[in-house]
Amino acid sequence: MTEFGAEIYARLDRLAEISAEPGRLTRLFATQEQARASDCVMEWMRAAGMSARVDAIGNVIGRYEGTSPGLPALMLGSHLDTVRDAGRYDGMLGVVSAIACVDELNRHQQRLPFAIEIVGFSDEEGARFGAALLGSRAMAGTFDPVVLDCRDASGITMREAMARAGLDPTGIASASRKRDELLAYVELHIEQGPVLESKSLPVGCVTSINGATRLKVTLIGQAGHAGTVPMADRRDALAGSAEAILAVESLCAERPDLVGTVGMIEARPGAGNVIPGLAAFSVDVRAPQDAVRLDAVARLSAVFEEIARRRRLALSIERVHESAAVPCAHWLMAQINRAIAREGVAVCELPSGAGHDGMAICAIADIGMIFVRCAGGVSHNPAEAITIADADRGARVLLAFIEAFQPQA
Repeated sequence: MTEFGAEIYARLDRLAEISAEPGRLTRLFATQEQARASDCVMEWMRAAGMSARVDAIGNVIGRYEGTSPGLPALMLGSHLDTVRDAGRYDGMLGVVSAIACVDELNRHQQRLPFAIEIVGFSDEEGARFGAALLGSRAMAGTFDPVVLDCRDASGITMREAMARAGLDPTGIASASRKRDELLAYVELHIEQGPVLESKSLPVGCVTSINGATRLKVTLIGQAGHAGTVPMADRRDALAGSAEAILAVESLCAERPDLVGTVGMIEARPGAGNVIPGLAAFSVDVRAPQDAVRLDAVARLSAVFEEIARRRRLALSIERVHESAAVPCAHWLMAQINRAIAREGVAVCELPSGAGHDGMAICAIADIGMIFVRCAGGVSHNPAEAITIADADRGARVLLAFIEAFQPQA
């Protein structure tokens, strides 16, 4: 039997070397690093017998034709962008594993009664501009042009960044695909949680992807001298933000199926002897039921408003990302579970607390997901880890699924 694990590991290591920060893995949308990673992945796709291209928003697309050219495709893949100071398996494992599977088909000159397309999505994380799922939304035809005016930490708009990177902000619509072009979308991904490890299982089948809301909250008070303004007279935007952030923690701890995270905060003018006049922070709320998530967002907004009134602060709440909970298709889950069983692994079904590109692609295709065990459930962290054996098992399950795949009647 072909050994996939070592080659997958080596390619993931090679991708991890493509980073904006020495000693840390950071690869953001519309950067030189993204372009280098795209070139690397296209090289592997072509070596595996695929055609390869980059679309207007930077998605890398490889296509392996079926028994005749132009057949509808089973789409596989994941994302190639990262968070800042990332692990090396989130997203990339799905792209590299899919290429390994097609390479195996090509080595045996095996053509299937459908095409296979592999996509390395250009921006799933939203780490640069705060708007996530850019590549998959463009492919699904649901990209909102408003986000082109979002700015990164250097003040560069998305529109400007894309143009500088050789992408086409005016041609994003050309990246969209039609439902009749695709048979399904299936993504292999590290679990990013501890369930599979706790059950001593290398892989599992995903049942659904939790819904997510991301907010940018800004509080504006009045900057002042740290030594001369009495405490009672202060309109300290950062102190108000601290109270609001603790409210996120306490409210989202009320339910076991609800999580809330503040991952970024900024204070201005940013001097140690000046009372902050402005503070902005992110809020990420997720839950498997949309009603639970939306209720939490509404309650948090009311709490923020009360804090702002009491502290005499101006408040702005901007909703920068909204994704409904997305169920995986039962007919795909059944085929994934059969592939897992054929590999001699007990079937385990579990939801995904993390968001994935399937949340956007579900607009044009039914979706399924295969999870691969990761050490301690750690992700979005340099300590992210999987074993070569689990990488190998994940690819074998994916290949078994591909070879036995039956489109929905």
